[in-house]
Amino acid sequence: MSHQEAMSQYAAALKQGRKAYKEALLRGRYPYPQVLDEIISDSMVAGQTELGVMEIPISQIAGTKTAGRRSAFSADFLPLLDPDSEFAGKWVSLCEAHLGDEGIRDPIRCYEYFGRFYIQEGNKRVSVLRSYGAPTIPAYVIRMIPVWTEDPAVAAYYDFMQAFPKTKLYRTRFTQAGSFVKLQKALGFEPDHVWTEDERRRFAAGYTYFQEPFLKLGGGELPITVADAMLVWLKVYSFRDLIALSQAELLKSVKAVWADVKALSEPIAVRTDTPEAKEENLLGRLFKPKQLGRLSVAFISDQLPDQSDWARAHDLGREYLETVLEGRVDTQTFYGVHPGEEAEAAMEEAIGHGAQLLFAITPPLIGACRKTAARHPEVRILNCSVSMPYAGVRTYYSRIYEAKYIAGAIAGALSRSGRIGYVASNPIFGVPASINAFALGAQLTNPRAEITLRWSCVEEDAMDALAWEGVSLISNRDIPTPDRIREPWGLCRIEDGKFHSLASPYWHWGNVYTNLIRGILSGGWESLAAPEGQAVNYWWGLDSRAVDILLADDLPAGVRQLAGILRKGIIDGSIQPFPEAAPEKILHMDTLLSCVHGQIPKYEDLLPMARPIARLQGVYRDAIPPEKEDPIL
Repeated sequence: MSHQEAMSQYAAALKQGRKAYKEALLRGRYPYPQVLDEIISDSMVAGQTELGVMEIPISQIAGTKTAGRRSAFSADFLPLLDPDSEFAGKWVSLCEAHLGDEGIRDPIRCYEYFGRFYIQEGNKRVSVLRSYGAPTIPAYVIRMIPVWTEDPAVAAYYDFMQAFPKTKLYRTRFTQAGSFVKLQKALGFEPDHVWTEDERRRFAAGYTYFQEPFLKLGGGELPITVADAMLVWLKVYSFRDLIALSQAELLKSVKAVWADVKALSEPIAVRTDTPEAKEENLLGRLFKPKQLGRLSVAFISDQLPDQSDWARAHDLGREYLETVLEGRVDTQTFYGVHPGEEAEAAMEEAIGHGAQLLFAITPPLIGACRKTAARHPEVRILNCSVSMPYAGVRTYYSRIYEAKYIAGAIAGALSRSGRIGYVASNPIFGVPASINAFALGAQLTNPRAEITLRWSCVEEDAMDALAWEGVSLISNRDIPTPDRIREPWGLCRIEDGKFHSLASPYWHWGNVYTNLIRGILSGGWESLAAPEGQAVNYWWGLDSRAVDILLADDLPAGVRQLAGILRKGIIDGSIQPFPEAAPEKILHMDTLLSCVHGQIPKYEDLLPMARPIARLQGVYRDAIPPEKEDPIL
């Protein structure tokens, strides 16, 4: 490169730099590079570690270590000083070297903090390379480690630091902790896999390729990263797909999951209200049924009704739906299909037979639901689970804790000693709320009530263990349907060495399905949506008759009357087990009241059969490293 060409390059960079400087001032932004020493103090840093020489992305260079020379550069390190300055002369000499035989060989020296780089030596080298659009620069990096706090940004950064020795990725940053392990799984790697140089290059190429449609769809305006969006995409497609798709095909595929990408920046909308009855408008604008006024619905399950009480309860709900909405709904069933490709095939078959709405009745089917939803945006898909962050697949469940509150009040009224047992199922969303609601109900009628907690997911004989300890009143598993009375279900009393059921909460899935379908028939799918395209979780309770409580015939009249008063009060809203808590907080409750003697079990303490549901719906699921057979949540 000639000296004149280097001067021309400086002039072009100077023009861009001064333009960026003026725009920053007009927008009220700081016009120079940030200074690390002015951003952090010693109390904010837990320590530092030297990472050595590596290629760092120039786009992540945010500023300088100290204040010297910062006024010579715009915020993006383009020059601001006149062409006849000493600074400009040195810049031009570096520019000549950059494109000459010698090149810019010496690495810069910088500090890294929260994934951003702050230059200590080599500002002009950065400026020259940035003016040419170079993606990376060699640098000797010293990492400043922030003090640990519960802040999500700090947790995500610590997750990045833990993953960095394996991936050596600086461009790929997530906003949620645990995402790097999910990325490993999405790429088919074991959690501890150390990436090869070839794997890093291939991923970097795919990452850059994915970035274009992300930005084209407005991703730059969202409070998430390219990596966040890419991980959402990889939950439906494979990395091989990314490499093989044309840019137009990739854009179409990203559009198919864009609702889920946008939902990352919004909390899940927990809808506790049921749709109001309106004059039916056939099926709503979003459905195109073959026969006016009729909706085709498919039920998918990985369990068989004759082998699973859960599947049987939902199938009874399907039958109830057909009876109540006779002539308006026809149903298909696909039971006993394995999660994954077999479930996807069943969903495709259902759609091929005209299904416009799919109910997948267990959480393990969420992966098949998401992939089918991406392929068929015209079909509405719901999964029976809670707290799934996908706008493209809605979820539904029931507020069983309301009925547990009534059961607890019954237990407190009947307990002489105040010692009451409780057998919990799994440490999943909603279960801690049920335990606490039961305890509050017990203390409502017996202020001395204390709850002894055991878990059936930890010990198979939890009920007998409580009985052996001398506990005579025990809350056991709830009955799945009101016609399935098989002792010992629900709240039980031990009499003559035998369990006698007194009361049991139960689900009424028929009312859930009927309410959902009626809402669609009267107001369309969007009448059941949430604002801003959030992921939606329908969480219905006693007021919608999604749950209820069955009382034994020999329950004392006064206790029966009390249960009726509490039931009526919860339905009309005058009684609330957790009066100050929002539905989202109740659903995600992960602590227990002081009157509950026991704790939420750790994942490693669970029986093998209980671990899969904890991975999908556990209150601590984000802290469990995924396994290859798991869907990536």
